[in-house]
Amino acid sequence: MNSRVNSQRNIIDYAISSLLRRKIKNLSLLALYMLVVFVVASLIFFVQALKREARLILGDAPDIVVQRTIAGRHDLIPADYSRQIAAIRGVSNAAPRWWGYYYDPNFDANYTFMVPPADPPKKGTIWIGAGIARLLRGAQKGYLVPLRNAARKTMLLEVVKVFPADSELVASDLIMVSPDDFQTMFNLPKGFATDVAVTVANPQEIVTVAGKITEQLPGTRPILKSEMLRTYDSLFDWRGGMQVVILSAALLSFIIFAWDKATGLSADERREIGILKSIGWETTDVLLLKFWEGIAISMTAFTWGVILAYGHVFFFSAPLFEHAIKGWSVLYPRFRLVPTIDPYQLAVLFFLTVLPYTAATIIPAWLAATVDPDSAMRS
Repeated sequence: MNSRVNSQRNIIDYAISSLLRRKIKNLSLLALYMLVVFVVASLIFFVQALKREARLILGDAPDIVVQRTIAGRHDLIPADYSRQIAAIRGVSNAAPRWWGYYYDPNFDANYTFMVPPADPPKKGTIWIGAGIARLLRGAQKGYLVPLRNAARKTMLLEVVKVFPADSELVASDLIMVSPDDFQTMFNLPKGFATDVAVTVANPQEIVTVAGKITEQLPGTRPILKSEMLRTYDSLFDWRGGMQVVILSAALLSFIIFAWDKATGLSADERREIGILKSIGWETTDVLLLKFWEGIAISMTAFTWGVILAYGHVFFFSAPLFEHAIKGWSVLYPRFRLVPTIDPYQLAVLFFLTVLPYTAATIIPAWLAATVDPDSAMRS
């Protein structure tokens, strides 16, 4: 047993010294290898973290959002629909919601206007998100915000509350107003709302309740919370996949480069294998030598690539990919992603990067080790 351990230790020592003798070749391969792992791992971490944030945000969303559609487009819904929906068996609550978007040409930014469901601001006052406060150069309590309503008249709304930074992910571009100010801002017809939020007592009956709403209120479109979750998952998966497609040329170049470096044994390496065979090394010993060399490079590149990707995403908020994955906006929320790692996807990345390269180092070594030592040394 001790002899086997000593033999393995000697082979590993020789593999390390062999790698150090070819510093330039191995360092260039290691750097490119690590860069590819870093890019792909960053995309995996970033997409998974954003999907987690979306699930947490939608966790407080209503079970069903009922919209009214005309000619396939979202339209205002009569507010009294909420009473009819609340009367459906299984519905515990149904409330109309008022929200919309406002474009500010002064800052080229879009704000989200909303009337809170309970205890809204007083008329003439607003609550704003931290992103809007930054855009208005540090607006605080008492700041007057001039906004033009649907009648092209200026409304001066006083800031009475700025949402804290920890809510920025959902409230960065949010402005909460009173029902009267919302109606004046958008010239909303009386008795209409943007949509209706529905809460179902038994989660197993959500689909059944949605079907009853469609039957009783033709022209409405119930949107389930599960459908919203799937939409966000698909959106982030699609954007992450687009980035992989864009980087596919670089990935293909790496594969070709790595295969060439791994399979293209130089004359010195073939001569070295011949010398080792001539002094008593077995073919299995040579294969173990090349195996440890491949493991050393691939595991080092994989480990450091994953570590750098972790820091890039969870400490620096992925500046290389945030615009491509999040989307573009003047009012970017500032938030730090919570570390979220999918072991399955990390394992897939490991098998797609480490195992192929390690195998590619063993095959040419086996071919060289089966050649007569004298022929290998003469070549």
